[in-house]
Amino acid sequence: MPPPPRIASLLASGTEILYALGLGEQVVAVSHECDYPPAAADKPRVTVSHIAANVTSGQIDQQVRERLAEGAALYGIDAEMLAALAPDLIVTQAQCDVCAVKYADVLNLVHCEPRLQATQVVALNPNTIADIFADIHRVGDATGRVAEARAYVAQLQMRIQAVRAKTDPLPPEQRPRVACLEWLDPLMLAANWMPQLIEWAGGQQPLIDAAGKHSTCTDWQTIIDYDPQVIVVMPCGFDLPRAIQDADVLRSLPGVASMSAVRNGRVVAVDDNAYFNRSGPRIVDSLEILASVLHPELFGPALLIHAVAVLANV
Repeated sequence: MPPPPRIASLLASGTEILYALGLGEQVVAVSHECDYPPAAADKPRVTVSHIAANVTSGQIDQQVRERLAEGAALYGIDAEMLAALAPDLIVTQAQCDVCAVKYADVLNLVHCEPRLQATQVVALNPNTIADIFADIHRVGDATGRVAEARAYVAQLQMRIQAVRAKTDPLPPEQRPRVACLEWLDPLMLAANWMPQLIEWAGGQQPLIDAAGKHSTCTDWQTIIDYDPQVIVVMPCGFDLPRAIQDADVLRSLPGVASMSAVRNGRVVAVDDNAYFNRSGPRIVDSLEILASVLHPELFGPALLIHAVAVLANV
């Protein structure tokens, strides 16, 4: 019997999928962003970010735009360490060059590094919830965990159905208008799988016309005119304390005090690093969290403790 494959994960959601399928012992390397499950923290880290994150959202956006305009990479790979670890499989992504190491950079490294010539590369490319589940199956196929992947996805789908059993019957007038703000400077509404999560959690967000599209910038007046009844501050890749900090931007925007969400105390910040933006198994946790935010009368507030903060004085 051949030895189990050695796996390098260059993507936080990929690492979560691998551990969920019982492959944690076979993971020999992870990215700089892989922080869950806790056991992943002990693995060698073979990527690094070239973007300073301890600055304002506007300054981060400027760094990203400048590096992209120059053709400079946003993330780097420790090629020597990765090659020395000799993975049989690399799990990476092809969805967003701003979010993680570029797929092209990974392929180029594997092509040029003799020690990686036999390494298989699996790229995840999720834009919808169905895509996330397909990625779990893809990892299962690549690692010989087909049955485990099938069973795990079935469990996740059952949890989704448990939420939808309560929210699908809600009439339009009981579905609050929701604005999920993925970035504050510039202002961006969350897209990709977020329209699905909002609908399944019992809300509505007609400003994003379809799931599966990348998030794009919008203007504040559009948000004012929409008058959301719930605002979720979820800066991409930021944890809860940083989301709370970034939400200060809202206080200086014109007309914010007149919005329904602000008047009724329904502005929240969420941990977008662990949930929502991370396209792995905890996307279902994200749905359950959002459902408790939109409809505490149906789901209770228990999930708000660790992932959500209600923002006062916005």
